[in-house]
Amino acid sequence: MSYPAPRALLDRYGLRAKKSWGQNFLGDEAILDRIAALAAPGAGERVVELGAGLGHLTARLLARGAEVIAVERDRDMARVLRGELADRIALLEADAASLDYAALSPGGPVAVAGNLPYHLTSPILFALLDQAPRIRRAVFLLQREVAERLAAAPGEADWGLPSVLLQREADVSIELTVPPGAFFPPPRVHSAVVLARFRPPAAAAAVAEPARFRRLVRAGFAQRRKTLRNALAAAEIVPAERLAAALAAAGIDPGRRGETLTVAEWAALDRALG
Repeated sequence: MSYPAPRALLDRYGLRAKKSWGQNFLGDEAILDRIAALAAPGAGERVVELGAGLGHLTARLLARGAEVIAVERDRDMARVLRGELADRIALLEADAASLDYAALSPGGPVAVAGNLPYHLTSPILFALLDQAPRIRRAVFLLQREVAERLAAAPGEADWGLPSVLLQREADVSIELTVPPGAFFPPPRVHSAVVLARFRPPAAAAAVAEPARFRRLVRAGFAQRRKTLRNALAAAEIVPAERLAAALAAAGIDPGRRGETLTVAEWAALDRALG
């Protein structure tokens, strides 16, 4: 398909990429096609695109027959989207970290896609996890180091809070890496595309209290050198006696470190506390 290159669109509308917003526009057609195929494998898919920018991924999603809700809070970018794709998308000028996915998915779970700036990755991810039953799949273009954390396995250096929380809800994989030269302007880091296939709510590792589960995991990784017993006791989430009993009930050695626990073990500990 034919869609103007990033530099050409910026020139057409008299704009520049905003460094303070982390704007680096992906212009590589082959990579854009791969991302669109991951987000919308079949026609008729409803895709919420976060940070639609100049519309390069948007146009490819439309070409695949997707119904696109383009989310963009930058008024300049919204002007471009209106000028190029106005009658083909639903444009929502909003903060991607504050979306109500229930309102955007009346017919069932939706796919989510986007090129996420580093400083917005965490708030967007946590907002997504809070509404996981509304999400079918998520395809994100991220800094490679962030992508590696999300897709890490227990015991690896990158395994941490985001890994556990996302992998409790979804099967996560890195689908491709993206060099700086694929963007305009080129960033100083390599990027990667992460695919998260969300499971039905009943298939997620059951926990007793989701908010406490998140606090437990956060505390377990807060001081990686400490044993699980000491790290969780320091967080004072529950009394020490109750914690010791729960660890025993879940079959978890209190002398282990939090970074060695699997998602299933973290969930079992929360249930034991319940």
